[in-house]
Amino acid sequence: MPPERDSQNSAPDLPEPGGEPVSLRVGSSIKERRIDKYLHGRFSNLSRRFLQDAIKADSVTVNGKAVKPSFKLSPGDIVELTLPEPPSKDILPEDIPLNIIYEDDDLIILNKQSGILVHPARGNTHGTLVNALAFYSDKLSSGLGEFRPGIVHRLDKNTTGVMIVAKDDTAQWKIARQFEHRQVNKTYIAIVHGTPDLTRDRINAPLGVHPRMREKYAVRTETGKESITFYEVLESFRGFSLLEMTPKTGRTHQIRVHLSYIKHPIVADDMYGGKFVYPWQLEDAESAAQEPVIGRFALHAATIEFKHPRTEKMVKFEAPLPQDMQILLDMLREYRKT
Repeated sequence: MPPERDSQNSAPDLPEPGGEPVSLRVGSSIKERRIDKYLHGRFSNLSRRFLQDAIKADSVTVNGKAVKPSFKLSPGDIVELTLPEPPSKDILPEDIPLNIIYEDDDLIILNKQSGILVHPARGNTHGTLVNALAFYSDKLSSGLGEFRPGIVHRLDKNTTGVMIVAKDDTAQWKIARQFEHRQVNKTYIAIVHGTPDLTRDRINAPLGVHPRMREKYAVRTETGKESITFYEVLESFRGFSLLEMTPKTGRTHQIRVHLSYIKHPIVADDMYGGKFVYPWQLEDAESAAQEPVIGRFALHAATIEFKHPRTEKMVKFEAPLPQDMQILLDMLREYRKT
């Protein structure tokens, strides 16, 4: 029988994954509170989604009985929580090259390549960044219950650039909390069609899932979540421009949708109105059978700045522009000067 703790008088230690459960006695001030909300309050470094999944998997009991996430607690109830084994043990390590910018005892900073998913999803269990990380290191955070050990945040499959990987759960939740409170500063570089009228501006347009195509996102004025992106024109060309993007929120596909919304979609982002461009087009030459200059949308996570989880000092990392975007930019400078 695990030791019982009075939830009013002591902060519970986080149980070890796969180890003994932690037992909590619900205090007299707790009345009619949902079990998932209660546990999230007790273990704030575990996501509510993870705790809901744990409850559904019978890893949480109340008075010895399995319950639903919506179960409401009463004073004196005994809650037991057992964490499952870290999901990283179920991930196949794969020898996939990693471009490591920086590494210490707490973090790995990557320059993510194009064409690789960050973590397994929808049946894609191999060839992801998580598989590569599992091969590279046996010291990664558990992902706080997600099937993505070490991963603190995501980039789209075809977005390149700087990413943070956490080596332990303390680093994970400290950095995740900075993301939650919008204390992480990120900049992206994009090459887009056309040039905005203003050299810098703010795009404030709420985003949500597309009403007809579930894999896409769209501006949803009535139902969308607040989404804010700042941009600055770094260089302009005939028919194209180079932008620096600074998102203040972190919605899925945010930069891509926002640029499409202001009628300047990212080059080669065919999901959101971008077009592939070919050498003959940039050179104003006769049409020819050629490969596009860039085969994926021209978006790159250039810098990230955050407070280091151990030293508490601000740190900043930068990933250089990838070769495919650099080639496109060089061609624009050669053939499309304004």
